[in-house]
Amino acid sequence: MEAVLQTMAGPLTVADWISWICIGSGVFFAFTGAVAILRLPGVFSRMHGAGMIDTMGLGLILTGLMVQAEEPIVIVKLALILAFVFFTSPTTTFALARAAIHGGVDPAAGPTPKADPAPAQPEETDPSRT
Repeated sequence: MEAVLQTMAGPLTVADWISWICIGSGVFFAFTGAVAILRLPGVFSRMHGAGMIDTMGLGLILTGLMVQAEEPIVIVKLALILAFVFFTSPTTTFALARAAIHGGVDPAAGPTPKADPAPAQPEETDPSRT
């Protein structure tokens, strides 16, 4: 336990720098993708944000964790998770796009503007008409 604490307090190695740059970049992409899901208009624009989260965000985070891992079995497990995400992410995005198209969303039309609510009619607001 004493040796672990001493090595953790020592200077950062090149592997530490690479790892933290990958993890930090992955967190940035995940945060940016989450904001994109909340802020972008339209289904297809939001799917781009979702793809950014799982492909770039998780990919960079897992790469940074692989650099930090000391045991080969941990690296293999992280690589298998990364391969699974890289194969399933495009398939999921494609399935969502097809479902949106079959649901009636027109990809060429672009995002639909938000409609302003209609003003209340006088007969709807007059309390004496009940």
